[in-house]
Amino acid sequence: MIEQGAELFDRLVVAIGENPEKRYTYPLDQRLSWLREATAHVSNVEVKHYTNLFLATFASSIGGRFVVRGIRNEADYDYERAMRYVNSDLHPGLTTVFLMPPREICEVSSSLVKGMIGTEGWQTIVRKYVPECVFRDLARSHA
Repeated sequence: MIEQGAELFDRLVVAIGENPEKRYTYPLDQRLSWLREATAHVSNVEVKHYTNLFLATFASSIGGRFVVRGIRNEADYDYERAMRYVNSDLHPGLTTVFLMPPREICEVSSSLVKGMIGTEGWQTIVRKYVPECVFRDLARSHA
């Protein structure tokens, strides 16, 4: 979530990268809508998407200087470290910043959340892990 500190930057872009080879559970329009609603309270956030590009190439194309990535565990670290080096090879002026989530949500992933939906009582636990706009739509479509 983008909360405090957003005012340090003139513009923040939250982007969805689409890989044409991958199947997504929710359509792009839905995911973009969720991001827009979840970040609406931050005035300098723009929600964008890109297709079939490296993240570094997209970031550079919009004048980005920083890429913020999350690391939940050792596997994420290994992957993200390698991608950081590739990104800097592609666009040397791009700086990758890694953030670690608080302990209470560090194991949460989209796969984990999707796996919980439908099980008796899923609403109580899933509500803790997704923005309200996402929960609202999930509850409506799985009622």
